[in-house]
Amino acid sequence: MKNLLTIAGSDSCGGAGIQADLKTFSAHGVYGMSVITAVTAQNTQGVLAVQDISAELIEKQIQAIFDDIRVDGLKVGMVSQIETINVIAEGLRFYKPSNIVIDPVMVSKSGYHLLQPEAKEALAGSLLPLATVVTPNIPEAEVLTGMRIDSIENMKKAARMIFEMGPQNVLIKGGHLDDEATDILFDGTNINCLKSRRINTKNTHGTGCTLSSAIASNLAKGYSAEKAVVKAKEYITAAIENSFSIGKGVGPTNHFYTLYKKAGMLDE
Repeated sequence: MKNLLTIAGSDSCGGAGIQADLKTFSAHGVYGMSVITAVTAQNTQGVLAVQDISAELIEKQIQAIFDDIRVDGLKVGMVSQIETINVIAEGLRFYKPSNIVIDPVMVSKSGYHLLQPEAKEALAGSLLPLATVVTPNIPEAEVLTGMRIDSIENMKKAARMIFEMGPQNVLIKGGHLDDEATDILFDGTNINCLKSRRINTKNTHGTGCTLSSAIASNLAKGYSAEKAVVKAKEYITAAIENSFSIGKGVGPTNHFYTLYKKAGMLDE
């Protein structure tokens, strides 16, 4: 079995962050582990508060995993502070794991800023060069590039700009555009337009976390970057299609839809 690590924040309502990552790892048949960077108080309606974990404890968590357990792939999610970013980057450069997916989480769906403004340069300069795949959505790509993205052509331009920051592959997620859901994958040579059907639901909490973890799982299982992304998109599409209407706001995706279907839970 492959061992996957998530380095991210905790979501108290279980739809995003390390909770979504660990569920996604399990759904892909890999063993999940976590390094917690922050604890959030949030639900389907928004983020109430965030408490960052100290850089020293993050460093110890990374050391505890890598000194004992083989890591076949990992994803990095919410990293809000410069100190957090630097200690993670230092650990990854020291242990040199393969199959790194960076999900540059910046703003929650409710509008809560999860990345401090002064940390943007640290994220771009320290973490992105370590990425096998980086997975910004359009607002995140706009922050990274400083350009407005309102078309597929602008997504392609932004992908090229982010590639110059050092990652091996750039996946810009196009869900924020009004037309069909089209993602752009750029490997430095080829640009692939990956289209998906748009699903009419408000329940999309944790989609970015889930997609990036699915990509990391597929990379660790030996798939190419393009195939890993395609398979991850298939997974997240079905998870959104079978999403949960829990809470009073934006509900979570269904990470275990196939398992729940077999158990007859989707009919309840």
